[in-house]
Amino acid sequence: MLKNLSERHKKIWDKATAKSFGLASLFLLGALIFQKLADTYVLTLKEPPVSDILLNVIPSLDIDSFIIQSVLLFTLIVVVLFLVKPKYINFGIKSIALFVLTRSFFITLTHFGANPHQIVFDPNSFGYGLYNFLYNTHNDFFFSGHTGFPFLMAFIFWPEKRWRQAFFIISFVFGISVLLGHIHYSIDVFAAPFITYSIFALARFLFLKDYQLSRGS
Repeated sequence: MLKNLSERHKKIWDKATAKSFGLASLFLLGALIFQKLADTYVLTLKEPPVSDILLNVIPSLDIDSFIIQSVLLFTLIVVVLFLVKPKYINFGIKSIALFVLTRSFFITLTHFGANPHQIVFDPNSFGYGLYNFLYNTHNDFFFSGHTGFPFLMAFIFWPEKRWRQAFFIISFVFGISVLLGHIHYSIDVFAAPFITYSIFALARFLFLKDYQLSRGS
């Protein structure tokens, strides 16, 4: 198994792909810095919550442990997939960076407060510290990253039929979860797949060579 994995990496990595990986890493770093700036900005805003026809009828469920642990497991799966299927790495990282950048820009435009029934994550939940470091920001509603990120992974790993189906299911489950926890408004969740597909289409256009590599072209 390790021999096969080594051979896969040897087939992928050369001077051009290594350079592309370096640029992808810098792009992701820049996107994460912009996300931090956007998060800092929206935290300074004290806006009231808005009414949501769906959340008004859905009871708020205390599912913070499920969200924390399932998101961390999903993250681990994505990292492992990139390592064992290296042809997806460069396009995947650049697509993720574009996703983060786009979402960070969007949250600076939409200002409203958290739903009054939003669940509060328990710091004693297993994995809370890591989840809080990686994902737990505030006032960043539109659009739902929980829904959009696995949806994006489905398109990145599109040739892998089972993983493609799994990521679509995960996106659906995460979308339902953040609604049940009143972590996102319904528009955040329902808009996420449409925006995410647009991000993927743009990434495919901007990073064509990386996309072709991921498809074995």
